[in-house]
Amino acid sequence: MGSIRVGDENGTPVEIHYEDVGSGRPVVLIHGFPASGGSFEKQTRALLEAGFRVVTYDRRGYGQSSHPSTGHEYDTFADDLHQLMTGLDLRDAVLAGFSMGAGEVARYLGTHGSERVRKAVLLSGITPYLLKSDDNPEGGADQAFIGGLVDAIKADRFAFLTSFLANFYNVDQLLGTRMSDDALHNSWIVAAGASPIATAAAPPTWVTDFRADLERVDVPVLVVQGDADRIVPIDASGRRVASFLKDSELVEIPGAPHGLIWTHGAEVNEVLVPFVA
Repeated sequence: MGSIRVGDENGTPVEIHYEDVGSGRPVVLIHGFPASGGSFEKQTRALLEAGFRVVTYDRRGYGQSSHPSTGHEYDTFADDLHQLMTGLDLRDAVLAGFSMGAGEVARYLGTHGSERVRKAVLLSGITPYLLKSDDNPEGGADQAFIGGLVDAIKADRFAFLTSFLANFYNVDQLLGTRMSDDALHNSWIVAAGASPIATAAAPPTWVTDFRADLERVDVPVLVVQGDADRIVPIDASGRRVASFLKDSELVEIPGAPHGLIWTHGAEVNEVLVPFVA
């Protein structure tokens, strides 16, 4: 529907593609890896039916946004979001981030504040800090693991995506019931269309430290995660977030995988829409 210029590379504009539909209080939906704004299909429909304005966008390197070689880290991601918020003059908004998108929510609020934001939602988020270290023993990943993911992407990005999405949706348990072959195939097509550079740059960002950002958040936060998440362990993420937030609620969805916005879209919407309202 539209695009906003957020920078340049070698004289070529770097643009963020967005969709802006509906009317009412704005809800900004921020996608995860390796998807696009279209991954919120089920949430967009429910929010529109509830009378909200819904804004989705493709992160740089994904979907219809530009595929630059730079800026694939959270300070830039948050600045891109800020340019979208100011460019569309969004106010009294709800920011809802899924997986990597939760990082944008945290870094945006930690850096730019809540002047334009009313509430926030973290869905299967990579917050607060996933790197296992001396000062963060609860982290769910180490640098060797992250490096292995990057190596696998560089060696055969398409094979990596097949394996990753199998765990993203817990297809061994949910395929044929909550996940169709067609939906899984579409997820792979969207992921394969992302920038190879952005795809390989993503895993190192998953261990960004958002603890200080979360401590600056001064709006109510809804945290939603499945207790069968194989990508981001709930003990390292959803169950820890409250200790860094002033006002939060955790909703655990039994049996839901990382990609719960599709497999458990109805259950997500049951808590998302009332919270937004």
